[in-house]
Formats: sequence, C-alpha cells, structure tokens
Amino acid sequence: MTQTLIVVVYLILLLVLGYISSRLFRGNSNDYFVASRSIGPLVLFMSIFGTTMTAFAMVGSTGESYRVGIATYGKVASSSALIHSACFFLVGLPLWALGKRNGFHTQIEFFRARFESSKLGYLLFPILVGLIIPYLLVGLMGAGSVMHGVTRGAFPEIFTSTGGAVPPWLTMLVISCVVLYYIFAGGVRSAAWANTFQTCVFIVMGFIAFVTISSKLGGMQAASAMADPGKAVRAGNLTEMQFLSYCFIPLSVGMFPHLFQNCLTAKSAKSFRLTLVAHPIAIMITWIPCILIGLWATGAVMPDGVTPVIPEGTSPNAVLGMMVGKLATPIIGGLVTAGIMAAIMSSLDSQFVAVGTMFTKDIVVHFFGIDRFSEKQKVLLARGFICTIVFVTYLFTLAEPRSVFSLGIWCFSGFAGLFPLVFAAIYWRKATKAGAYAAVIGSALSWFILFRESDYGANGSYLVGGVMPVAVIFVACAICMVVVSLFTQAPSQDTLDKFFKKKV
Repeated sequence: MTQTLIVVVYLILLLVLGYISSRLFRGNSNDYFVASRSIGPLVLFMSIFGTTMTAFAMVGSTGESYRVGIATYGKVASSSALIHSACFFLVGLPLWALGKRNGFHTQIEFFRARFESSKLGYLLFPILVGLIIPYLLVGLMGAGSVMHGVTRGAFPEIFTSTGGAVPPWLTMLVISCVVLYYIFAGGVRSAAWANTFQTCVFIVMGFIAFVTISSKLGGMQAASAMADPGKAVRAGNLTEMQFLSYCFIPLSVGMFPHLFQNCLTAKSAKSFRLTLVAHPIAIMITWIPCILIGLWATGAVMPDGVTPVIPEGTSPNAVLGMMVGKLATPIIGGLVTAGIMAAIMSSLDSQFVAVGTMFTKDIVVHFFGIDRFSEKQKVLLARGFICTIVFVTYLFTLAEPRSVFSLGIWCFSGFAGLFPLVFAAIYWRKATKAGAYAAVIGSALSWFILFRESDYGANGSYLVGGVMPVAVIFVACAICMVVVSLFTQAPSQDTLDKFFKKKV
C-alpha cells in the first residue's frame, strides 16, 4: 500500500510539472517539435541520457543478469558507454548542424533531402514506427512488471487474480495517460523537462536501492558470495563471438528518431560537450547496480536463511520488482519504484513525441503541402497520431508477454542495422538514392526474416552462425548501400554542396 501511494504522489508531481511547462508553450509546431532549438547543455544531457535509460536498462538488464550472469554488463553496458558517445559525436553533432542549417525537424526530412527522394520517406516511415512500437512495449511491460512485483500481496481483496498485486494492465494504462498528459501540454519541451527531473530521480533512487538491498543481504561481499558462482563468469553463459557481436547493438542510438529529435533541440554545438563527457560515466553508474542486483538474485535468501528471494521459475521481468519489494522497507521500496518508473517514462515521452512529429511532418504535411494546415492543426495531428500508436501498443501488451531484454535487443537490432544508411549519408559523397533504397530494404528484410526465425523474439538465445542477428542485419545494410551506390547515378552537385564541404 505504501509503495503504491508513493508512486501515485510521484505521478501527480509529473502532472504538475507538465502543467507548468505548458505555460511556456508558444503554440506553434516548431516549439512543440524541437522546443524552438533552445535547450542548453544540462537539460540536453539529462534529456538524452534519460531517453537512453529505458526499461531495457533497468528491468531488462537485471533480469538478463539473473538469467545469464554478470557477462550482461560486458556485452551491453561497457560497449554502450563508449559507442553511444561516439555516435553522438560522429552522427548527432553533424545532424544537428545540418538540421539547423536546413530547418529539418525529423530524420526523414534529412534523408529525403540528402538522397533526393520524396518516396524514400514513405518507405522509411512505417519501418521506423514499426521498430518504435516494440521499444514502447519494452517500457510499458517493464513498468507493469515492476509494480506487479513490488505490490505483491498489497491489495488481496481488490486484485485477487494477481495475488493482491497491482495488475500490469492497470499500471501500463496509468503510465500511458500520465506521459500523454505532459507531452500534450508542451511537446518536446515538456519531455525534456520531465526527463531532467526523472533522470535525477532514478539515479538517486537507484543508488538507494543498491545500498539498501546490499545491506539487507549482509553487504556487497556477502551478497556476491550467495550468488550462483556459475553466473559470475562469462564462460558457459556467453561465447566470445556472441560477446563481440553485441557491440553492434549500441549503434542503434545513431538511428533512433527520438534521439535525432532531441539532438535538434540543442541551442548550439557547445551544448553537446557535457553529453559527450558525462554519458559514459552515467551509464556506468546506472548499469552496475542493476547488473549486480540481478546477479545477487540468483542466490539471495530471505532473513530465515532458507527461502529464496526469487522463487524458481520466476520471469526475469519480475526480478527487479521482487528484489525491491522483498528486501527494502515499504517507504524505500516506494521511492525506488518511483525511480524505476521515472527511468521508464523518461524514454516513453520522447518516443511518443517522435512518432507524432514524423507523422505530421513526414506524411501529412509533406503530402498535402506546408500551407494546408495551421500551426494549431499540426499540433493536433501529432497528438492524434500519438494516441493511436499508444493505443495500438497497449493492445500488444495484452498479448503473450516476451522478455523485456529480448524484445529490446530485437528493437535495437533493427535500428542498429540501419546505421550504415545514416553514416553513409553524412560521410560518403558517393552514397546514392538507389543505394539508400537498397540499404533500407535489405536491412528490413533481413531483420524480419531473422525475427521470424527466432519465433518473434520468444527464443532469447537465437544466434546466426554463433553471432547476434544484429551483425547480419548491419552487414546486409552496408553491402546493399555500397554495392548499389557504386553502380548507380551519383547525387546532384547541388545536393553535394548542401551536405558536404566543397573540395578546395
């Protein structure tokens, strides 16, 4: 009961924050979609970092550590810390400069102009939105799992079918409504403010959870000693090729539509400095506690010294919520749960705004003409499409649940597989329209074929020749781009002058 009340209070605070930020909304689409390009270094860093810290990082990493061991940190977090910053420098910064110079609001506007093709946008739009939906699913499922684990037994008369826990469908519904309210109020500016607040909350609460749980288990050394020793090493849980091919996954940040939009909100190039330096440190601080809590869960027992904290057969999605619910006091458990919700919502809001922006700018306005709609109508169109996507995603959450980590990996694999497209667009003058079409189609087809082979993500251990599927998708995209570009007509000189510095 106490945990639930604390989470409710936290959600009310977010609603108040959304109302305050709405007072600064200027009523036009430029402010709604990119906050009039006025975001400074601190808010930009908090916004980008909060966006990348999803349920995948909090709930998924803890569950995956419980399932395969501490190698989870090495295969995802260590490479993410370095590759994310490299992507912000090599991709985010150039895209910000091109976006500001040419007035781009979305990725698709950039690709259409760079590859001189209006129809390329119509091909990319369903693929990008289709990949965002599983990303949204990860967030909503993570929120539902955590609340279910933390509130187990709290409402025995109201929620009899879930053992007294708040049912996941209710948590997901409430979270969706709260996020929708504050992004409707002020668009990407509200999302940036909320992300800043929520990033502070989940970092502090994550630290408190880590200290509380380790103390309850007798300290870090004792907690680690309880863990399954077989999960404390890479060998036997993860092959070398599997480990190395995981390095492709973090490249997904180069193609996330919501991160592209976040980058466009920057006031100047200097705003990126803090993000480039602090992001790897923040990832390390956030991921290590989650991974260790998952490892400790493999052998942790209750104070009676016999009963396991995590019963055999528990879903990995529920591990973090159960560790917090059983080992923390109700007040600490409530605060930590609010922190986990903060991490989840800080990514959902940016994704909601991104899909609304793409639909309005890349489909409706592009098709009917820029003067067809008023500024108010553009904002309404974005809000309407966001509601549609949230409703569709919510329906998916009611289907058979998948592992948060596995679903997240497939989502990131799709975006990472498209990385050669954006990299070639920025740095390769010979990248052509036909090459871009081939790269997108090759990447999408290979992703779908492999996703189907994995039983639509149900097989969390699926590999292709011993490597992660993302490596195959990435290579297919790169080969299509290079081979087709070499044998097709080069871009016009006007386009090259627009996107590349003139050769002296």
